[in-house]
Amino acid sequence: MANIVSMPAHPTSVAMHRPLLAVFAVLLGPFMVGFHSRMFGIGLVDLKGAFGLSYDEGAWLSTLATAPQIILAPAVAWFAAAYGIRRVIVGPALIYAFISAIIPFARDYHVLIGLHIGHGALLGLFIPATLMIIFQTLPSKWWMSAIGFYAFRAAFTTNAGTGLLDFYVQHLGWQLLYWQDVVLAPLMALLVLKGTARREPNRELIRNADWGGMILFGSGLAMLFVAVDQGNRLDWFENGVIVSALLGGAALIVAFFLNEVFVAHPWASISAISARNVILLLVVSLFYLMSASSNTALVPNFLINVMQLRPEQVGSTLVIWACVPLIVMTPVTVWAMHRVDGRLVLFAGLCCFAGAALIGTGLTSDWSGENFRTMLVLQGAGHILTFLPVIAVAIANGDPKRAVAVAAYIQVIRVLGTQTAQALMTTFIRKGEQIHSYSVGLNLQRGSEISADAISAIGRAVASSGQSLAASRATAVVAQHVQKQANTLAYIDAFWLTFYCAMAGLVLLAFVTKAPRGPLSP
Repeated sequence: MANIVSMPAHPTSVAMHRPLLAVFAVLLGPFMVGFHSRMFGIGLVDLKGAFGLSYDEGAWLSTLATAPQIILAPAVAWFAAAYGIRRVIVGPALIYAFISAIIPFARDYHVLIGLHIGHGALLGLFIPATLMIIFQTLPSKWWMSAIGFYAFRAAFTTNAGTGLLDFYVQHLGWQLLYWQDVVLAPLMALLVLKGTARREPNRELIRNADWGGMILFGSGLAMLFVAVDQGNRLDWFENGVIVSALLGGAALIVAFFLNEVFVAHPWASISAISARNVILLLVVSLFYLMSASSNTALVPNFLINVMQLRPEQVGSTLVIWACVPLIVMTPVTVWAMHRVDGRLVLFAGLCCFAGAALIGTGLTSDWSGENFRTMLVLQGAGHILTFLPVIAVAIANGDPKRAVAVAAYIQVIRVLGTQTAQALMTTFIRKGEQIHSYSVGLNLQRGSEISADAISAIGRAVASSGQSLAASRATAVVAQHVQKQANTLAYIDAFWLTFYCAMAGLVLLAFVTKAPRGPLSP
């Protein structure tokens, strides 16, 4: 297996004497993936209009454009170890650029789906290869800084993507969502070509390849992703497609684990993550994803869906109050990771999310972007204070000889864990809104004094439209207010949920022991 952790601190190959090029490649790939994923999710409404898609067709386009990422992502570290980073990145990046160039011209739905499936599969190669590039190319003293940039891009693209998409749509055209990668992907390929070493394929690793395990694992995870992504829209277990996808995905995952037990050379044996600290940190990362949804989902969705703000208004708020603190705190966090125990930095990050969630529990239906300033500052700082130490401490606690297997499970959490957190939060808010609508509605029953006075007052205000319509319009206005208040109460409950997730992460962190000495330990 490839040893990505105990790589030599000072590479001797001539091709490795260009570490800055490798650093730029490390930055460019994840930023490209992050911006595209965020803008695609937010811009789906514009894309449905541009491609002439119905609501259901747009929903399936989103799912089928993302699910292929998880088919290949867990195996990317193995492919890089077996065939070399150049072969994994350079050719696929050029194909990806070509597909990105032609997607905006597609109008047939089936062609569009096919292009997005290929597009998503290739997109899934770039982020998993990043850590391999870091550990195989850079001197060990630069590892923490490179991982810091890697962690930085996740929160930055999430918060800046809204504003960038609006700029494209308003000034340059929605096609730039795809066409930006026509330039960036070949540039990344060139940087990888110039900044990494040329080497021959690992014949022994290829000869002993666990192809069955890779196919079972990737296919099973993709089916689970489809179920999770479509579950909220199709009402989960009430829909046969969701039930079938869940059962099929679970069966393939069980088959994968059985394969790893009996195959001669397992690719990603579950024992690779059996170390106590690694398990705890992976679970902490799941709680981090849930608590971070207060930034990635709750704030922008409340401002857009409840307060009816335009994307550019939301985007500017997120850039100023979340991205700026993130930029400031990234070098500070890297500096701290070189000098103090990573668990203390992780503790500070989870506390930031807990504090932001507590502020969110004071939400009212009158809040605008300005009311989220303090919360966004805490969330921006919390992202880097949490994500960087989770990665660094988990790698420092892992077995270097089984790094490829560990990398497979990390990608599962990155893709499927993130989507599961978003789906659970969406379902939680939807169900909460229904419950609160019913509860608030009980106090506004027809004939009650409060509701009658409200409808009467609003009816007088809209009386110019005619007496026959005034009462019905007044009732509709009251219903809109009820729904708005129910949504606000549902978001308050969601902020409480993120607070409890952050606290659960802190409790588990208390059981994580100190990492052994190494390049990623202070």
